[in-house]
Amino acid sequence: MVRSFLRDTDLTPAEAAEVFELAHRYKKLRPAGVLDALRGQSWGLVFFKKSTRTRLSFEAGIYELGGHPMVLQADDLQISRGETVEDTAKIFGRFLHGIVVRTFEQDMVDTFAKYSGLPVVNALTDLLHPCQSYTDMFTMIEHFGKGSEDPECIRGKKFAFFGDTACNMAYSLALAGSMFGVDVALCGPEEFRPGRELDVLFDSAGLEKRYSFTSDPREAADGADVFYTDVWVSMGKESEKAERIKTMSPYQVNEKLVALGSKDSIFMHCLPAHSGEEVTEGVLRSEKSIVFDQAENRLHVQKAIVSWLVNKNRSLA
Repeated sequence: MVRSFLRDTDLTPAEAAEVFELAHRYKKLRPAGVLDALRGQSWGLVFFKKSTRTRLSFEAGIYELGGHPMVLQADDLQISRGETVEDTAKIFGRFLHGIVVRTFEQDMVDTFAKYSGLPVVNALTDLLHPCQSYTDMFTMIEHFGKGSEDPECIRGKKFAFFGDTACNMAYSLALAGSMFGVDVALCGPEEFRPGRELDVLFDSAGLEKRYSFTSDPREAADGADVFYTDVWVSMGKESEKAERIKTMSPYQVNEKLVALGSKDSIFMHCLPAHSGEEVTEGVLRSEKSIVFDQAENRLHVQKAIVSWLVNKNRSLA
């Protein structure tokens, strides 16, 4: 059975810790130049959704591991003219060594994994964003560990997410946080509270829930070690922009809210940020903000995920 990374829980906490150890190593080794972990391999990077950080980090990462990244937009594929995802996946399986997919439906990444026979990495779906959540846990370890690479350093930290708590980032952060003992407070309007699908994800993985939901921003912010938010209007939700901004405005991460957190609290955002909407310019550019360290770490963590999958699948062959 080929191992893929489609959901945050596809790796055990111990396996995720191995990925983080690799990511630390790759970060230190980057000045040394191109590695050979993917030498002779071609990986397809398939984008049904626009991207800046995801495309740059995966394309650079595959190259830096010694592989050949092949970037494909939706219009480049015969899927846009009616070919099935199943048939496309089978063709990819004959030509490539791995696939990275950024798309809308979770079912699409599942189908690529099922029919390609290759390791597949979920680079974002409407349900989950596991590469980002792993990066966020890695960045927390890097920050709070103060030199230690042990994931135990973030156990018991309070992580407060504000905004649309029924979105892919909220779900992935709840899952990844629970894997590492982080207490995730999801905070947003009642009409944007987590849906039943999040509980299904926890139950199917047999993972103990360490997340909670509240509609009270002050409750979520009280003693928080990490303040986190995401755009209020995700791709595909543009028609709801005015209503979403109005509904989400009480959940803006601002200076007054951050003042309720722990003394050494930090601010994180998966970017792009809309300053003045989900976060104030003052918080976004403050000393507490580590958003660009977080963005850089996508490169190192994703390189680690890809090479870990390659090594694991070799050992299973």
